[in-house]
Amino acid sequence: MEFLADYGLFLAKSLTWVVAIVVVVATVLSMARAAREHGGRKLQVRDLGEELRDLGDAIREQVLPPQELKQLGKQRKAEAKALHKAKPGADGTGKPRVYVLDFEGDLQAHAVAGLRHEISAVLQVARQQDEVLLRLESAGGLVHAYGLAASQLVRVRDAGLRLTVAIDKVAASGGYLMACVADRILAAPFAVVGSIGVVAQLPNFNRLLKKNEIDLELHTAGEYKRTLTLFGENTEAGRAKFREDLEDTHALFKDFVQAHRPALDLTRVGTGEHWFGTRAKELQLVDTLRTSDDYLLSRAAEAEVIEVKYRVRKSLPERLGVGLAALATAFGRKALTPQAP
Repeated sequence: MEFLADYGLFLAKSLTWVVAIVVVVATVLSMARAAREHGGRKLQVRDLGEELRDLGDAIREQVLPPQELKQLGKQRKAEAKALHKAKPGADGTGKPRVYVLDFEGDLQAHAVAGLRHEISAVLQVARQQDEVLLRLESAGGLVHAYGLAASQLVRVRDAGLRLTVAIDKVAASGGYLMACVADRILAAPFAVVGSIGVVAQLPNFNRLLKKNEIDLELHTAGEYKRTLTLFGENTEAGRAKFREDLEDTHALFKDFVQAHRPALDLTRVGTGEHWFGTRAKELQLVDTLRTSDDYLLSRAAEAEVIEVKYRVRKSLPERLGVGLAALATAFGRKALTPQAP
């Protein structure tokens, strides 16, 4: 037993040292990376058209006979030479470009931090024949956050550029607030679209506080500075004002959608419901049933397809926090999801 106790203590000390060393090494590497990246470009630009061609060529190399492969190689060289000569100029000449942006939304629309920089970069170089394609995935979130995201897309329209939004999975509520700005909306047949509505909820612990004889003081200046609270005693007047504010936000939401898609019947689609892509097209919430992949493949045959991505680099504590949050979410989903026998 004494041996086992000593051995367990040795293992505990060893594990502590290993963890400490890993933390120190990770911190040093993070600081070194930050030092290397300081002052560097955070905007990443990638030729998606070339990547798509490479995908096809990978199969062609396996299935085509040598003579055809040789001919394909000559064709690729000729295309590259012609493309170099026909590089689009600032005067509006040359092959058109499709600038591809991505927006993966969360509750607070954090992706708008990168979107605003991406759009600012594109607007400085894009010409009238160019297009901006936004691959949008969002189930919505805070009103002011998605209002800002939609306003960033309005900048593209105001600059006279064609804006296309592609919805492969979901663009609902705040996501649709963004999508409706586009000249054209593409959606996969089973993408979730719509949810033109506003929702708010909060718990109230006032009765619990009273039961435990805990007093709460809330002081405000202004009749409606606080309508509903978590811990105070809510009133019917406060509830009425809260509902009034929700209705006003909903009205602003519908007005914004109507301004950008005037053909929509808001009495039919402004109910907070959502629809799959096929039904959404029937209701004119979207224009075309098509995936972003299919659209980009077709555009790559006639235009340069350029992906623009602004990376917001996170510190080590932030990355660790994101990792822990993802782990907690995974465990939560596991616990809440019915398991097959």
